[in-house]
Amino acid sequence: MAESLESPPAPPADRTAWPDADFGAIYEAHSRPIYYLALRFLSDPTRAEDATHDVFLKAYRKFDQFRGEANLRTWLYRITINHCQNLLQSWHQRTMVTNVDDAVWASAPSSADSPLRVLEIKELGQRIQATLDEMSDEYRLLLLLVADEKMSYEEVAELTGQTADAVRGKLHRARKAFAAIFKKHE
Repeated sequence: MAESLESPPAPPADRTAWPDADFGAIYEAHSRPIYYLALRFLSDPTRAEDATHDVFLKAYRKFDQFRGEANLRTWLYRITINHCQNLLQSWHQRTMVTNVDDAVWASAPSSADSPLRVLEIKELGQRIQATLDEMSDEYRLLLLLVADEKMSYEEVAELTGQTADAVRGKLHRARKAFAAIFKKHE
């Protein structure tokens, strides 16, 4: 996710209209990070793709409710989190599952590396997955937003409706919990 997460065109001043051309540019700039966030919640590429489309459809239809107090990326992330949580509840699933295999394989060694190295990386991914699966939803979300999405404490605070200090404190506890659970999976 090395792409820029800043909003290309600024939202129009007239909040009752969102020109199709602007929406296309916004979709292009934000669809990939929204997809990966949905994938981390839903753990299914097809469902994540459907959720991504649903999020942008909701954003398009509800643009008049975008107050501009938050940046556009934060607003889209909030829609994504709410939508995915609603989907999980409707599917009677109680745990968010993250798909760390993609992240692990993105930094995986080339095919020229030894089979042992490839196995070690796969096992590490499985340990990380098992650790995240045991964590509370709140801690898992905070870790994903800061570690995977590279969001600042202030952005996470804005997204979750907490203060930056509260996010820092909870993130500290989440990291400690992750380390303890991860060690248990050795």
